[in-house]
Amino acid sequence: MNIILYLLTYINYQRKIIGQLLNFICRYIPLKQWAFDDSHSPKYQKFKIDILPKIISYQQDWTWKDLILYYQKRYGKTIKPVFRRVVCDIPSDCTCPMCKAPVDYLTWNNGRSKTQILCKVCQTKFSPGTDNRFSKTHKLKCPYCTHALVPKKNRKHFILHKCVNPKCSYYLHNLRKVDKEDLKEDYAKNKYKLHYIYREFTIDFFKMDLSSLPKNASSLKFKQHDSYTMTLCLTYRVNLGLSLRKTAQALKDIHGINISHQQVANYCTTAAICVKPFTDSYDYKVGKVLTADETYIKIRGIKGYIWFIMDAARRSILGYQISDNRGVGPCILSMRMAFKHFKDKLPENFKFIADGYSAYPLAAQQFFHKFGKKFKFDITQVIGLTNDDEVSAKYRPYKQMIERLNRTYKESYRPTNGFDNIDGANYDLALWVTYYNFLRPHKHNGFRVLNHVQELDNADNMPGKWQLLIYLGQCRIKQMQQGEARNCS
Repeated sequence: MNIILYLLTYINYQRKIIGQLLNFICRYIPLKQWAFDDSHSPKYQKFKIDILPKIISYQQDWTWKDLILYYQKRYGKTIKPVFRRVVCDIPSDCTCPMCKAPVDYLTWNNGRSKTQILCKVCQTKFSPGTDNRFSKTHKLKCPYCTHALVPKKNRKHFILHKCVNPKCSYYLHNLRKVDKEDLKEDYAKNKYKLHYIYREFTIDFFKMDLSSLPKNASSLKFKQHDSYTMTLCLTYRVNLGLSLRKTAQALKDIHGINISHQQVANYCTTAAICVKPFTDSYDYKVGKVLTADETYIKIRGIKGYIWFIMDAARRSILGYQISDNRGVGPCILSMRMAFKHFKDKLPENFKFIADGYSAYPLAAQQFFHKFGKKFKFDITQVIGLTNDDEVSAKYRPYKQMIERLNRTYKESYRPTNGFDNIDGANYDLALWVTYYNFLRPHKHNGFRVLNHVQELDNADNMPGKWQLLIYLGQCRIKQMQQGEARNCS
């Protein structure tokens, strides 16, 4: 028993020493996964998003009438209009910018100068006819020093605000991390992100319609051909990845159907309009890990961008967008498409994996700003092509997953040699996502489709499955129209 007691005492002593060593290592020894930590010079930092600023609102829910009633109930006194010995020379349309009190409750506050007015109700002082602090609905302030932010740059989708206070604690903290030798260079401070920065978006991407569809679609009332011809076009164009002209040539050589490539494009557009609502609203069994990436395509020879967000477990594409820019706007829209499958909130231990592009953490901040803690999440960024840190080594397979998806789409996109317009790119992407999620056999899933739709079991071939998908899409559109009608009524 004495030996056992001695060993237990010695084990507790060793555990205490190990805890102290771990505490020392964590505080003073930088490990690989901390290669981009704030403890290093800003010269080696990756892009990061600052916390939200303090917002000072000048809009009040109460008016001068509510304030008078409050004074009467609280103190038993009534605020009477201003007693004037001379004729009032304050403009009759002048009102208090804070409580909207009329001119009867206003008086000059600086005697003969008559440049400042005092409100008798709320005791607010203001200058008439000039641009004052009440002309603004709100003011942004730095969360570290409460200094007012100054708008510096106007971008396409946002205004960049900056804290210019030289005594800001955030600025001084970052300045101390810069090497003194680097500060001796010309414009040295301008090379690093030292000041607090906030991006105020001028467009509300959360109010944009995600169900927008391509225009100029042809009718399903077939005159020369039938629905089987239409689904044959989809099979050759989408499943086999043929161009429009090769699809028309294949129908003529194999099936004896004489059709133009423009008619093939019209059929694809119509099918995209029908199947897109079904694809976007399908109840995917979403996991807790999503991975995202963007790649470029050509639209009339000009570079455009396509965004993908996929479920890492089921490999289903949950969000997708095509844009003419690489800004944060389309990133938010693709995230909205993916997150709507989570209903009310994100699951616990949620992971969102992307590359080092700055749009993803900025979009994550906007989701937190809009919905609060229900959609608060961090972006796990896999940096570079080599595993220089433990985070990249751990999550590299997820990044390779989405990169493989990009190459798979590029195989179907390559025969097109680029798109003529963005509508053509949209309908092509909608059809391909439908094919990828419901019709394409996947090796990792035992050469089965990712999402099994029971209604498609009744079809013996691929054109029949496309016909059923178009029918399911039409049923979904009808449900959406009935829901809108009920909301209007």
